[in-house]
Amino acid sequence: MPFKTLDSLKDVAGKTALVRVDFNVPVDGGTITDDTRLRVALPTIQKLTAKGMKVALLAHFDRPKGKVVPEMSLAFVAPALSNLLGAPVSFSDDCVGDATKALITNMANGGVILLENVRFHAGEEKNDPEFAAQLAAMGDIYVNDAFSAAHRAHASTEGVAHLIPAYAGESMRRELEALDAALGTPVRPVIGIVGGSKVSTKLDLLKNLVTRLDTLSIGGGMANTFLYALGYDIGGSLCEKDMADTAREIMKLADENHCEILLPVDVVVATEFKTHAPSREISIDDALTPDDKIFDAGAKTVDILKDAISKSKTLIWNGPLGVFELPPFDKATVEAAHFAAAQTKAKLLTAVAGGGDTVAALNHAGVVDDMTFVSTAGGAFLEWMEGKELPGVAALNG
Repeated sequence: MPFKTLDSLKDVAGKTALVRVDFNVPVDGGTITDDTRLRVALPTIQKLTAKGMKVALLAHFDRPKGKVVPEMSLAFVAPALSNLLGAPVSFSDDCVGDATKALITNMANGGVILLENVRFHAGEEKNDPEFAAQLAAMGDIYVNDAFSAAHRAHASTEGVAHLIPAYAGESMRRELEALDAALGTPVRPVIGIVGGSKVSTKLDLLKNLVTRLDTLSIGGGMANTFLYALGYDIGGSLCEKDMADTAREIMKLADENHCEILLPVDVVVATEFKTHAPSREISIDDALTPDDKIFDAGAKTVDILKDAISKSKTLIWNGPLGVFELPPFDKATVEAAHFAAAQTKAKLLTAVAGGGDTVAALNHAGVVDDMTFVSTAGGAFLEWMEGKELPGVAALNG
């Protein structure tokens, strides 16, 4: 991918890097409950300050809808970031204007300043050219380190990148390289695991993947829709029966593109949706009662999936295989995750995963650190997997 990285920056001491980060952190009572997004930004900040650059950080927080909402100020982030960085982080109560420019100009080389919530300005989400120009005036170069916001064509994620030299930050670079390894130029064979509750929410994803993968394993609630489309009894399980024709179309598209689809051959059913509910493992050929609900894939299905993973060189994973939040319905997801992690640690597999439920499931299995890359980007990760162009990434290629 033809984007510029920070390694190409030369003789930039004293210049200002305008860095888009994602500091939309979870907060409870004014306290940051998960500082992952702050820590992810540290390598980029440190690389720039080591070059003697002044770093001005752009970010959004919550949804103030173009108005100044004091409760949505980013001021509380500056001290938390300072603690992680081990260096002072100043704060500006605006992200544009003469006063903000003066604060940046007066910083020492290597200094860091966090600018106020860009969404306090209506021009941000409208990608207003005038607001983008005001942002561009704050720096000499632009660095996008917020892949999670790259699917939005906003002034701070897309507009400003066309006005001053644009670069990918360290987190952005790592994300793009991982995704390219998974779907762009992967080592084959490539297998995908897609789970989740509904086919309707992942139509574009499924249609794109079956044209690009060698094998696709479908799990979770959406597998029920595919099984129903094939005429299997699914009892009272979650199922989008009106999507049966669509499921058959996806299977036909997969066949035309020589992508093998793996569906459950056995399942775990229960009549109650609760932790440690009485359950039984049955073949998909067995009859279910109207009260039986499928909550997980069975042991034979997991064995088939593990065998397919063992024959693959690349894995891309989005969505759990069952209701992993409730044991014992986490077994298939955990076992598959442990196997994929072991293959990855043995350097037999490149494993890239992403999406909120996926990250939670892999954390539950305790294997996040063993995968090649786990994206926390959510919407941007899904749109990339769907084959859509991300405005924030496309702007870096200009």
